[in-house]
This record gives sequence, structure tokens and C-alpha cells, in this order.
Amino acid sequence: MSIFTDIINQIKAFETIIIHRHENPDPDAIGSQTGLASILRAAFPEKKIYQVGSENEGLSWIDTMQTIDDSMYQQALVIVCDTANTPRISDKRYDQGQSLIKIDHHPDDDHYGDLVYVDADASSTSEIIVELVHQSEGLLKLNDAAARKLYAGIVGDTGRFLYPSTSPETFKIAAELVSYNFEHNKVSQHMNEVTLQQARLQSYVYDHLQLNTQGAAYAVISLETMAKMGVSNDQAHAVVSTPGHLREAKAWFIAVEQPDHGYRIHLRSKGPVINELAKKHRGGGHPLASGAKASDTQEIEQIYSELEQLVSTEQIENEGHN
Repeated sequence: MSIFTDIINQIKAFETIIIHRHENPDPDAIGSQTGLASILRAAFPEKKIYQVGSENEGLSWIDTMQTIDDSMYQQALVIVCDTANTPRISDKRYDQGQSLIKIDHHPDDDHYGDLVYVDADASSTSEIIVELVHQSEGLLKLNDAAARKLYAGIVGDTGRFLYPSTSPETFKIAAELVSYNFEHNKVSQHMNEVTLQQARLQSYVYDHLQLNTQGAAYAVISLETMAKMGVSNDQAHAVVSTPGHLREAKAWFIAVEQPDHGYRIHLRSKGPVINELAKKHRGGGHPLASGAKASDTQEIEQIYSELEQLVSTEQIENEGHN
């Protein structure tokens, strides 16, 4: 019996299903979470299906969250989508249910849950949700609402099909999803749009970017800067990929100050593997896209020094292969 069959059997067994995802969500987190919720509501109209977690104003066009009472967890199945480790799960009640399932595409460094399905080769958790539908022997079916949300998740986590994780299977699934009745061009428009304040923050990043000759780069965005520009912490996420437009940038991070004056570190790379670096600083993620934390500016400088070393090492290795 496959893991997909086990997951389907758990879904069939529970009358209440509560779906979580990670904090500070991206399109794949919300797309996989709410896309799965739409699929389950259509397949099991008699069940109570909830999607929970903190709201993200910039992604409300995909879907919004629900508020539920603690008592709903007592006899519930909890499914956590797109979340590598338990500290990152949005809404800490995830462990209050009767059974817990993890569905993810990040490296399985934190093997939590009664059932775990992780495919680190998948482009996104949204892609995995479509595969779950395919493996359900007709019990689960895609619909227009779910297709839009899952397509948004795939487009978001592949960088509009730019990243190496985009496989032939990814394109097949994307083609299947756009056959449903939603305006897929508007999904891409949403992904591409920024506010005037966010555009100004992008200019700020270019103006304040530290970039060495080998291609390691970083920028710091303070609470004061965000307040001055009228940008929220969630909206600051729009500038994470900004240095990647530079030919000279090989790997970089954006350090965004948090209300507690620590920093959220957004790491990205065009080649050097960065997730082990992220793990050293209370984070993790994909080889080329990860997140971490820094307590202060001193730790930011430490992370940059380590990133410089990674970029330098890869350059030396590449030169040795030529």
C-alpha cells in the first residue's frame, strides 16, 4: 500500500480536517494548503474542512484563512503543507489533533507527523497535491478553484518556471491545471505586480547592496526603512529576488528586521548550495532558496562571510573543472 493510499484513508476516516502551512507564507504554502482544502470540500461535502494560519495581505488574492476554536482539534486530522520543520508551522495548535500528516517538498530534516510524504525533487508542494489527486483512484478531483490555487503555488515556487526544480512533470501538471476555468494570465500578473512602495524598496536594495567581486551579496532592510517607505514586513518579501536580476550576483540574502529587532534572512542562489548555511542559523530550505534568522547585525556579517566562502569555493571548483 502506497503512502498516498495511507493519506487518502486517513482523510476518509476523519470528519474534521484542519490544514496548516508555514508562517510568512509564499504562494506555494497558501496554494497547496487552500488548493487541498478546495479539493477535499468538493469530494467530502459532509466533512468540516478548515484552513488556518496567519493572514498575508499580499497573497489574499489566492485565498484567506479561517478562525476556529481550540475544541475543533479534539477529534481532527491535521495536515501540514509545505513546512519543513515544526517551528515554522503557522498556528501552533497543529499538534492538538488526533492524527498529523506532513506533505512537503523541502528536505525532510524534521521528520514530524504520523504520516509523512516528502518529495524533495518536486517543484512545489502544490505539484505534490496534484499527484495526490492522480493517485486517489478518482476519489479526489481537481476543480476550477483548486486548479487556480495550485497553479499559483507552482508558478510561485518555480519562479515562473525559472528554477532547476522545474521538471517535465511540472510542465505537464501546469498544462493540466490551466485547462480548468480560471484566468492563468492573471495569476502571473499578480506574481509580477508590486506596489509603488515596494518598487521604491527594490531601488533601496540596489542602492544599498553589498556585492563582492565573486558575486556574494546582501542588503539589510531595517524597520525604520520599511516605516519610512510605507512597506509592511510581509510586503518586503517582494524584494527578495531583486539582486538576482544582476548578472554579477551569484548568491545573496536580504536581511529584514523583525519587530523583536532580530532579522529574517532570505537566502537565494544561482548555483552555490545555501541550505546548509541556513541550517547553521536556525533555518533551512531548498539548495538554492532558503531562510534563516540572525539575532543582530553581527550575525548578519557572519552569515555574509560564510556566504562569501561558499561562492568562492564554488568558483574555485568550477575553474578546476574547466
